[in-house]
Amino acid sequence: MDQRTPDLPLYEALAGRVVALVDDGVLRVGMRAPSVRAFAAQHGVSLTTALQAYRLLEDRGVLAARPKSGFYVTSRTHTRRPPPAASQPPQRATQVSVSNPVFSVLAYATDPSYAPLGCAVPSAGLLAAERLDRHLARCARVHGRNYNVYADPHGDAELRGQISERALRLGHAVPPDGVLISNGCTEALNIALSVTTKPGDTVAIESPTYFGLLQVLEAHGLRALELPTDPTSGIDVAALDKALGARRVAACLLASSFSNPLGYRTDDARKAAITKVLTRHGVPLIEDDIYGDISFGADRPRPFAAISPKADIILCSSFSKTIAPGYRIGWLAANRRHDQILAAKFALSLSGAALPQKAMADFLTSGGYDAHLRRIRKLFADNIDRMRRTVDRSFPRDTRMTDPRGGFVLWLELPHGFDADALYARAIRERICFVPGSLFTASGGYRNCLRLSCSHDWSARIERSVERLGELADELLQ
Repeated sequence: MDQRTPDLPLYEALAGRVVALVDDGVLRVGMRAPSVRAFAAQHGVSLTTALQAYRLLEDRGVLAARPKSGFYVTSRTHTRRPPPAASQPPQRATQVSVSNPVFSVLAYATDPSYAPLGCAVPSAGLLAAERLDRHLARCARVHGRNYNVYADPHGDAELRGQISERALRLGHAVPPDGVLISNGCTEALNIALSVTTKPGDTVAIESPTYFGLLQVLEAHGLRALELPTDPTSGIDVAALDKALGARRVAACLLASSFSNPLGYRTDDARKAAITKVLTRHGVPLIEDDIYGDISFGADRPRPFAAISPKADIILCSSFSKTIAPGYRIGWLAANRRHDQILAAKFALSLSGAALPQKAMADFLTSGGYDAHLRRIRKLFADNIDRMRRTVDRSFPRDTRMTDPRGGFVLWLELPHGFDADALYARAIRERICFVPGSLFTASGGYRNCLRLSCSHDWSARIERSVERLGELADELLQ
């Protein structure tokens, strides 16, 4: 049976059929592809030809071979949409003022009567909340009196030990005493900025960047220097070097991987190059690793701190995106400034809540977190896949979108002149919430962009809402 298409070898034409199944959602991320033998029999080709097709798909990142198990789907939708253009923010530091519009958006994003495309907070049903709550109830019942006290400012020793152990798996050798528990990642970032900057200083950041980080900069009276950023690979290292050589920058604040809103994964070589530049200019790095555990690939990316252990780096993270946002458990780890960080934590909030930390420690010690991560990675990858396919068929023809390697947000870029704020106003009237791109910058750009959250269970309501957004966008472009 000759299934060859013009000018294509047979094995490449067969590979195209598998890609079509991925694009149509028949084969999804994490699913096992038909065995080579079954694939050969189905298409009436030799085992050699079938294997050639699978190897080509492996080279292209669509499939991955697992020893003694077969081939599994690792790539998401291959749409016709190109990625957004690399950003070109103004080459100047900007005073940050985003809080008022952010609060307005959050009021809708947290209202369950609106379609949940706004807040980048996973729905409770996707996370491990129930299991963690059982640990909390048991701790309260058995040890409640012991934990109704001010905790050690460092945080629960067992919890710090678990975080240290997981860091070591990534090559990040930080002892338990080097970990400090915070009230979520936001407090960790606040502490890190308080020990590296003073009001009026300039902080270098990605562009676009998470509006919550801009709020933190605003609260500290800091200026933002936005850096050119590619939506597939990250910060432009040469531009970073040039920017640091042209002005005084007190700190650099970057996502470790899967930045919000672009979702890209910075490879190890680029991370090493970034820290080399920062070290040469004497600029500390504050890295936000909150999305690191939500990787769609076979491996979890290493943070900057693991790649450049001697550099001046403060790592900040939390369990808010993977286990329980309501428990507000984050942490910092730094190879320098530990005493300053501890003093800042003590002055800011004295300590964290003891009982939730004990429950989290018990949850991690009992095992199952890695299995939980495998489950939610597949769920979020599937949500991204569905969202991209829905955008692909619903939004205006010239819409560009990211292809995230992890996390659960999608960034769209519409033609220049499009007004995402106007789209937002019309969408809110129809009880659909998303976040317009203008909130992801301090310098007034990205008005033709928007971010969609893929953090809830996929549903007909969400699909219809995305389709309606596409219709509204078409109307605005007329």
